[in-house]
Amino acid sequence: MGIKLDPRTNTYSVSFARRHPITRVPTNLRRRGFKTKAEAKRAYDQIVIDVDRKLHENITPTWETVFDRYHEECRNRGLTEKTLHNQEKCLKAHTFEAWANKTVDTITTTEIRELLHAKLGSNRPSHQKHFLRMVRAVFTYAVEAEYIDRNPTPTLKFKIGDKVRQVLTEEQVNLFLKRAREMNDDWYPHWTLALYTGMRNGELYALTWQNVNLERRTIVVNSSWNALNGFKDTKSGDDRVVEIAEALLPLLVDLKNDDPESDWVLPRMERWDRGRQAHDLRLFLSGMGLPQLRFHDLRATWATLLLSRGIEPIKVMKMGGWADMETMMIYNRMAGVDIRGSLNGFKLHEHETRQGNVLQFGPGSNQ
Repeated sequence: MGIKLDPRTNTYSVSFARRHPITRVPTNLRRRGFKTKAEAKRAYDQIVIDVDRKLHENITPTWETVFDRYHEECRNRGLTEKTLHNQEKCLKAHTFEAWANKTVDTITTTEIRELLHAKLGSNRPSHQKHFLRMVRAVFTYAVEAEYIDRNPTPTLKFKIGDKVRQVLTEEQVNLFLKRAREMNDDWYPHWTLALYTGMRNGELYALTWQNVNLERRTIVVNSSWNALNGFKDTKSGDDRVVEIAEALLPLLVDLKNDDPESDWVLPRMERWDRGRQAHDLRLFLSGMGLPQLRFHDLRATWATLLLSRGIEPIKVMKMGGWADMETMMIYNRMAGVDIRGSLNGFKLHEHETRQGNVLQFGPGSNQ
C-alpha cells in the first residue's frame, strides 16, 4: 500500500485502497512504471482522489444516473410516452454535456443559473420556465431518494405575457372555407370540423361515428391520438361534449354518405398520418394572403369567435376542455369581450371629415 520501488525494473509503483463506509467492499487502484519517486508521489496523490471519487459515486449517483432513475419512475407513474420523450430530449440536450458525470450533490444553484443562461438565454421565458421546472423535478426526486439534502434549483421569476395568438376573423374564416370547398381541397372537412368544434388535431384524428349524434347535434370527445402514444385519453383526461352547429350538419351527413362503412368521421390521408396538417394549412392560407396559422390556432379561432358572439365563457371552456378560467380570459381578451362597449357614448369634441380622397388601410393598401 503506498509507493514501492521494484528493484528488478528500478521503477516505482503506487497503490491505494479504501473500504465503502456502508458495504465495506474495498475500492483500490494501482499504477506502475514511474521512473522517479516524485512522479510516483504525484500519481499516488491522484489515485487517492480517484478512489474517493469512486466511493462517493457509489454512495451518491451522477446526474445521468439520477435522471435515468427519475425517468423510469415517471414511466411507472403512467406519464405518456410523448411527455417522457420531450422530457428526455430537453434535459439530455441541455444538461448532459455539463452534468452527466457530476455527482448530483455537487451541482450548485449557481451552476444551474449559469447553465440556464448559457443554454436557454435566448429562448422564450415560457421555455426557460418549463426547462427549470423539469430540472427541479429531477432534484426533487433526488431529495426523496435521499441522494441530496436539499433541492438546489433556484426560484426565478419569468415575465410571461398574455401574448395574443394568431387567429382568423369571422370574415376570414368564411373566405377560407369557401375557397377550400371551391377547390375541393382534401383538407376542407378537417379544417371545417376544427373551426366548428374547437377540437385538437389528435382528437379529430381519433373521432369515430359512435361518438357523433346527429339527431341531438352532439359530439362526445373522449379520445385523442399522437405518433408516440397512439390512441389515448384527451389531454385533460376528461370526456366532454361539443354541440354541433346546424351549419356543420350537411358536411357530417356528406362524410357519412361518402364512406358509410368507415368508423372514422374524417377521411384518412397519408399527409395527415405523417403530421403535415400544420404545413399544408400555412401553405393554403399563405396562398390566399391570410395569416399563416398553426393547425392548433384553428382551436383558438373557434374560441374567440364564440366569445365574440356572446357565448358564455364557461360554456366555451366546457366544450373546449380547458380546466380553468385563466386560459379563457386570454381568449376573452383576444375577442375583445372584456372591453366591448367601454367607449359607447364617449365623445369629447365635434369633428367634420374634410372632403378628399378615401384612404385604404389593410390588405391591398399602398399605405
